[in-house]
Amino acid sequence: MVPDRSTLASVLSSCSGLEMLEQGRQIHAVVIKTEFDSEVIVGSALVDMYAKCGNVEDALNVFDKSPVRDVVSWTGVIAIYAQQGHIEALKLFMQLKQTDTKPDRFTFSTILKACASLATLEQGKFIHSQIIRTGLELDVIVGNALIHMYAKCGSIEDALQVFNGMARRDIISWNAMIKGYAQHGHGKEALQLFEQMQCQEMKPDEFTFIGVISSCSHVGLVDEGLLYFESMSRDYGIAPQSDHYACVVDLLGRAGRLDEAEELVSKMPVEPDAVVWGSLLGACRIHGNMEIGKRAAECLLQLEPQHPGAHVLLSNIFSAAGRWDEAAEVRKMMNDKGVKKEPGLSWIEVNNKIHTFVARDMSHPQTEEIYAKLEELTAYLKELGYVPHTNFVLHDLEEEHKESHLYHHSEKLAVAFGLISTIPGTTIRVIKNLRVCGDCHIAIKFISKVVTREIVVRDANRFHHFKDGLCTCGDYW
Repeated sequence: MVPDRSTLASVLSSCSGLEMLEQGRQIHAVVIKTEFDSEVIVGSALVDMYAKCGNVEDALNVFDKSPVRDVVSWTGVIAIYAQQGHIEALKLFMQLKQTDTKPDRFTFSTILKACASLATLEQGKFIHSQIIRTGLELDVIVGNALIHMYAKCGSIEDALQVFNGMARRDIISWNAMIKGYAQHGHGKEALQLFEQMQCQEMKPDEFTFIGVISSCSHVGLVDEGLLYFESMSRDYGIAPQSDHYACVVDLLGRAGRLDEAEELVSKMPVEPDAVVWGSLLGACRIHGNMEIGKRAAECLLQLEPQHPGAHVLLSNIFSAAGRWDEAAEVRKMMNDKGVKKEPGLSWIEVNNKIHTFVARDMSHPQTEEIYAKLEELTAYLKELGYVPHTNFVLHDLEEEHKESHLYHHSEKLAVAFGLISTIPGTTIRVIKNLRVCGDCHIAIKFISKVVTREIVVRDANRFHHFKDGLCTCGDYW
């Protein structure tokens, strides 16, 4: 008995849900044999199956060879690039708009994830306008994706506007808004929203508490965070998992309570994972605690021997303490194991185009103007009292060379480019893939005062809103 197209599509859908790649490949062979590969419903199911099973190449091959594509296949291939935070997702969406296929709520939520990952606020606003035209702005899935996008793109005000305008909210809506507040350092607002959520009889889940404890962590509400952690199991019957312990380790670690953080890890009822040890190690880097840092790095490297962050943080701890030989040993260990350090990147969206920078970058077409702007800014900053914090240069260099290193960090280059490329008064929005450099944080505070502009920087941990010489993090980050 030969299966029909509906049966094949249904079986492929099951393979997608269960992430059964090998079985999906076998069904693909049957599809080719029965010559159903030109059928839209089957082709879409194949793209979806390969995408959800993580096989990007085959998903794209099927999509490229499909004579006719429907919304499912378009959404599937957009999702592939969206998950990778790749600009190609946006390009594909624009191609979709040129066809007769109409994007649905899943397409919109998928492309909004790409905007969130890339922090392309202008593109996200354009997608929002398209959603309003299709009448999907009241859909809860789309609304949740909009909250997430605006929060990740640095506009917590727009996220709140979407949240307040939703006709119906689910637990994901509340969690997205609480998490957004946490990332922007609005701890008190996050906790108020948590209380409001309970007043409306919306029961919190395990993800809610990750957002709540993170909110406390970002603003130094240590005792409050510990109380929320304790209330999880006592009041809500939610057993803390590794992610919750990582949040509490971060909460204690940021406050410098490293002994308590290490003790908590030692008493965990579940085996500490890489995220927990990474949180402890990161806190040791901030506070320069070598002893606990070495132990945390050891445990992290036992779990993930190739973890680049563990090597880098440990090397940085030694460097910050002037222990250059030990820092060099760690870097040698990285080289011997073939571990590659993730390069620091900063990028900025200007006129719907993303511009990316690395430290001491000379590749941008406007390099000369960017460096001239930085030189001009540095002179102003020094007049205001800015002194380069060379202790953030983790290399054994002469003081003069350390200063030169600091002046051309990727986040400073991105800010300078934003200033020369936008009209006065425009908010500058920069994204950094790693934790923002301490000296850059200080310098950007000064820059925001000199140029009388708001500068928003999203790093690996949170948002920093710089305005009038101050940062919303209160220098607690």
